[in-house]
Amino acid sequence: MNRNQTSALDADLDLLDAYSKAVVGAVERVAPSVVWIHVERPSRGRGSPAPRGTEVASGSGFVFTHDGFILTNSHVVHGAARIDVVLGDGFRAVADLIGDDPDTDLAVIRVQAPNLVPAQFGDSQRVRVGQLAVAVGNPYGLESTVTAGVVSALGRSLRAQTGRLIDNVIQTDAALNPGNSGGPLVNTQGNVIGVNSAVILPAQGICFAIAANTAQWVATQLIQTGRVRRSVLGISGQAVPLGRRLARHHRLDQASAVRVTSVVPGGPAARAGIQEGDVLVSFGDRPVRGIDDLQRYLGGEAVGAEVEISAVRRAELVRLTVVPAEAD
Repeated sequence: MNRNQTSALDADLDLLDAYSKAVVGAVERVAPSVVWIHVERPSRGRGSPAPRGTEVASGSGFVFTHDGFILTNSHVVHGAARIDVVLGDGFRAVADLIGDDPDTDLAVIRVQAPNLVPAQFGDSQRVRVGQLAVAVGNPYGLESTVTAGVVSALGRSLRAQTGRLIDNVIQTDAALNPGNSGGPLVNTQGNVIGVNSAVILPAQGICFAIAANTAQWVATQLIQTGRVRRSVLGISGQAVPLGRRLARHHRLDQASAVRVTSVVPGGPAARAGIQEGDVLVSFGDRPVRGIDDLQRYLGGEAVGAEVEISAVRRAELVRLTVVPAEAD
């Protein structure tokens, strides 16, 4: 082997060593915070509302405060009759469900346990495509399993089981399997940048995590009130295309909108004068291109706030002021 070949081999080994050090360092920092979650919930026969025994499931989570709050996925603990948690040091405890938000697939549980090591959150706004991402969890009950990859894409949208769209989802190729749900996705500093949530089963290397900034906001809401506040208009609707001539006539920079198919009597939309058949094109100063846009705008901050909605009614553009109500 000549000198150039030796230098190239040494450089490759140095690069591999740096990668290994980055992954090992990240895991050592976050692993003490990662927990295994075992859930028991009533099982029901097909088509029967009555419980028929107990079904068990498992997932992952991570401690994020010194006093025992743990973040995980909603689909891991939703409907649980009992939640058991095994901490990184092997300590086992029964957890209480603090709050559950299926619309973002996030939940907070809590344990009373000694020597808790909370994970640190990173700023998911600073995550970049291509950066190293490490996932720690318990796939198929195999505790403290580590996979590594890169952030494949940012700003993805993921459909929750409720049908609502989750925004700003991180896509990664760090391998996830059943049981990884709720575990942390971390950067090389061991800071949590996402909560592992979903896998496209037929695909390879396409996995998703709820962004850390979203997770922190939801966790705060769940700890404070046990739920996430959202608002409603009191309508049903469907996305419809806007004719090019109509959009040009009203100077609308969009190809679709939402047609109101029904209005709840006495609800916010009815009080504002919104009618069945109206085509909603804007909410405040933001365009309404579909139902997902409306759901995105109807957060807790919109409860009780006056908002101007623009709608096309029989080819005319009307502007109406609506005050969204809090969702039940």
